[in-house]
Amino acid sequence: MGLDIGSSAVKAVELKASGRSFRVAAFASESMAPDSIVDGAIIDGAGVADAIRRVLERAGTRTRDVAASLSGNAVIVKKISLPQMTSTELAESIRWEAEQYIPFDVQDVNLDYQILPGADTKNTMDVLLVAAKKEKIADYTGVITQAGRVPVVVDVDAFALQNAFEANYDIEPGVVTVLMNVGASAVNINIVAGTASLFTRDMSVGGNAYTEAVQREFNLTFERAEQAKRGDSAESVRPEDIAPVLRAVSENVLLEIQKTFDFYKATAPSDRLDRVMLCGGGSNVPGFAEALAERFGLPVERLDPFRRITFDAAKSGVRADEAAPTAVVAVGLALRRAGDR
Repeated sequence: MGLDIGSSAVKAVELKASGRSFRVAAFASESMAPDSIVDGAIIDGAGVADAIRRVLERAGTRTRDVAASLSGNAVIVKKISLPQMTSTELAESIRWEAEQYIPFDVQDVNLDYQILPGADTKNTMDVLLVAAKKEKIADYTGVITQAGRVPVVVDVDAFALQNAFEANYDIEPGVVTVLMNVGASAVNINIVAGTASLFTRDMSVGGNAYTEAVQREFNLTFERAEQAKRGDSAESVRPEDIAPVLRAVSENVLLEIQKTFDFYKATAPSDRLDRVMLCGGGSNVPGFAEALAERFGLPVERLDPFRRITFDAAKSGVRADEAAPTAVVAVGLALRRAGDR
């Protein structure tokens, strides 16, 4: 079971494997009260645990083992270069090596790492290092436990995106793809070439920025503003009235994306970007995908987590195209197995 605990909703996806193919055995999404999670930090643990219970009841699953994920400033992802050593030597020295790259006390984080293929010289090795604050992990595993399930994997949102992408698309080694998940309060970006992650970043802006702007401009409740943002008429506000407000917020989001791309190009061996694969509820804001394509001159395609994974609309109570934008991270998590690498 993949459980995407977002700031506005909890999404659950259960996958069943048959050979090399997968099908969705259960899917559900459940909204959460505003401010239950702020900037990735769980504020209302009881409320989040209750939302998890509700979404799993709605999904109708009894699966106990759950994979969840984190993002934001409590998670550090870095590619580092180390002297060549055996896997045993690396396991023994990784915490000491990590101290040089992590802005937290190494005692306060959980670490994991992966040796990457290829290196600059025969004397060095590239290692992907991931660190997450123990406190943050405990908060998320705690609410899952409160909901009566067993957290067996804690992943990173950006890598869950990549798992879902690789399971559904042919991977072209030379093509550099921007995987972009626009959530309610954050944008997760993972730039990949083939199966290698080149760069990741989490931006602290998302779909809620649009809702809040509409709320301020037209003096609406958050719920009414959310409806208006999606293109539904709300009170006396028409979609054409909303459009300039949405465009202004999109411009701010695109500026942050521009900074991310500029930083990537300044630090990566190549500044090549070939396409954007877009997902997340915030990506449905009218005009956003088109503005993204126009600003960066890149083809923008919707990342479909059910392109090769069978989705039964009758069983799930929702069409695949309706579920797809917000289900990507949960699908990527459900592809994990306890104890895998």
